[in-house]
Order: sequence, then C-alpha cells, then structure tokens
Amino acid sequence: MTSPKKSELTRSRILSEGRALVLASGFGGLGLTELLSTSGVPKGSFYYYFTSKEAFGCEMLKDYVADYLAALDAIIARPVPAAERMNSFFSAALGGEAGSMADRCLVVKLAAEIADLSEDMRHILDQGVIAVCRRLAVLIRAGVEDGSIIAQPDPEAAATLLYSQWLGAAIIAKLSRSAGPLEQALADTQTRFFV
Repeated sequence: MTSPKKSELTRSRILSEGRALVLASGFGGLGLTELLSTSGVPKGSFYYYFTSKEAFGCEMLKDYVADYLAALDAIIARPVPAAERMNSFFSAALGGEAGSMADRCLVVKLAAEIADLSEDMRHILDQGVIAVCRRLAVLIRAGVEDGSIIAQPDPEAAATLLYSQWLGAAIIAKLSRSAGPLEQALADTQTRFFV
C-alpha cells in the first residue's frame, strides 16, 4: 500500500479545515486567506488544488456526503434489528463530542445559501439527501421484515418525510439553540416507526 502524496495530504487538509470553517461561518463567509492560513498552505497555492472557490465547495461537499454515507452504511451493516440501527443513527443526531445535527450538518448549514449560489453545489447536496433517504428506506424495509419497524405503505416516501422532519428539527434546534426539537423528532420517530 502506497502512502498518499504530500499534495493529496495538503488537499485533504484544505478540505477538512474548509469544512470546519464553513460550518462556523457559512460558504459565503469563508475567506480564502483564512482557509489557507488555517490549513498552513501558502497564500498563492489555493488555485493549484482548486480552480475556484466554487470548485473547492463542490469537492468539500462531495467529501462530506461520502463521509456521511459511509457512517450511515456502517450503522446499517450492524447485525442488530433495523429499528435499533435506525435509532442509533437518529440518536447520534442529538449530539456528542462533535455537536448535534444542528451544529455539524452541512445540509442544515448550507441548503438555503447554496441553492441560489451554485447549481453544482446544490446538486451535490440534493443527491446526498436522496442517497440518505434511499438508505433509510432500506432500513424501513429491513425492519418490517425483522418485525422491529411498523409497516409503511410507501417506504421511500416515509423515509423522505422522516429525513425532512429531522432536517427541519435541526434547523429549529439551531434557531432556538435548544436540543428540544431534535429530542421531539426522536420521540416521534420511535412512536411512528418502532414496534
């Protein structure tokens, strides 16, 4: 196995630091000087790695979506009833060391901002949400089969509405600076889905 090249490590560091800065300030609030300073990259080097700020944003979102889906796939792969897996996924949204879904979700942070700013960035986030909903539909079907989830007439629609509820709860939690909306979403999910 070969180790990553220095340029790949630098690019990865820029993306990682950029994600943290975007979560703090939004995409519009991200200054390239601050990003490069935080990343420890010389000022003129940004365009070696990315053709534009939008290209950086697209790559950052692709990495974010890949990380998010990998974490969800790891939960889905657990050898426990589907309701327990779904509960684990949504319970993690309430928070932990990295904060709640309201603090760390780029969909919550950027959906409204980038929808009018960049069609490419909007599309990446939209496809990410669609992929999450498809995985949740798989969990719903698996739960119906193993008897841990209440049967839904349309698992895809149920999954989409469920994730929409969580995104809305995260936005309200961010506005209110309270975990209450996420706690309510978890209680509602458990009541409506779990046997």
